Amino acid sequence: MIVTPKIRGFICTTAHPEGCARHVADQIGVVTSRGLVAGGPKKVLVIGSSTGYGLSSRIAAAFGSNAATIGVFFEKPSEPDRTGTAGWYNTVAFEKEAAAAGLYARSFNGDAYSDAIKDEVIAAIKADLGQVDCVIYSLASPRRTEPKTGEVFKSVLKPIGETYTNKTLNTTTGAVTEISIEPAAGDDIAQTVAVMGGEDWELWMKALLEAGVLADGVKTAAYSYIGPSMTWPIYKNGTIGRAKEDLERAQQALDELLAPLHGKAWISVNKALVTQASSAIPVVPLYISLLYKAMKAAGNHEDCIEQMDRLFRDRLYSNTPQPDEAGRIRLDDWEMGEGIQKIVGERWETVSTENLTEVADFSGYQSSFLRLFGFGLQGVDYTADSEVDQKVPSLG
Repeated sequence: MIVTPKIRGFICTTAHPEGCARHVADQIGVVTSRGLVAGGPKKVLVIGSSTGYGLSSRIAAAFGSNAATIGVFFEKPSEPDRTGTAGWYNTVAFEKEAAAAGLYARSFNGDAYSDAIKDEVIAAIKADLGQVDCVIYSLASPRRTEPKTGEVFKSVLKPIGETYTNKTLNTTTGAVTEISIEPAAGDDIAQTVAVMGGEDWELWMKALLEAGVLADGVKTAAYSYIGPSMTWPIYKNGTIGRAKEDLERAQQALDELLAPLHGKAWISVNKALVTQASSAIPVVPLYISLLYKAMKAAGNHEDCIEQMDRLFRDRLYSNTPQPDEAGRIRLDDWEMGEGIQKIVGERWETVSTENLTEVADFSGYQSSFLRLFGFGLQGVDYTADSEVDQKVPSLG
């Protein structure tokens, strides 16, 4: 099959197997070029491991610390008339690279919110690893089924209190327009907190603890974002922000839960990057395009893999995690630097369809988006037939 990108809104409905493999290999190259992490983790569980920050976390742990990894995700293999998802091919490539490096890697494909997947993962840890010393929680889903009641919760991206109007970017056409988003109503906030808050992170850690598969000194981390004031109505002060507040509540609860094991729970506030999740948030793609331009000019732009390598290397497994006043690790420190934010803020006021390519890195945004699905990678022949029917080795 000749695979080409087919973009619908903020998603790409195709994925290129060889391109995804190249993307994984490139990320591994970044990590291995920096050497091993002193005192890094050895047995790591990544919940939400197939794309974005979760995939990069698994790569950073495996190839930066020679860690055995277990990954949990919900992805689809190919069908006769369509490709598999990018996360499926990413995992195929990751497991093959791990095997070549002599590293243990096992994956579970299913509903990470379910008790069944938790039980399967715990059984695998007991059988293969005994215990894990690091748990990364990086799930991003629009809905969640509560495992005990079966109730389905759906998240929304809405402001709270009043309608929010601001600039936004059509990431297909490059048109800068204005968007108005109606405020949350009914149980929108509660539903979003139920999906994107900290409850499931807690359920995972409690299940792992009760099963005795958490090592002494275990570390766990979940990811968040704060961003600049221009995005706060739709993010920090919106429904998703309430969910992130609940994530911080869970972090404090987990600190207490893990205290007998001398363990620690962290929230890592990461940089704004092009991911499948961020692409869906109005206003944010325009901000990211402006941010990329400023940070690339300053020489301090990072992608997911550089962020996650820095998390493991310089924060989680160093003696200097550098928490902020709320106890959070701030990997968005370079993004939120005064100089960068001054440039982005000034350009936000003047950006338009006509000057977009001058003040923003729209082409960089688009290429980053396409790379998520395996397109636009150096060394890949996109005119050749792709082998789309691929199996994740550990799934048989």
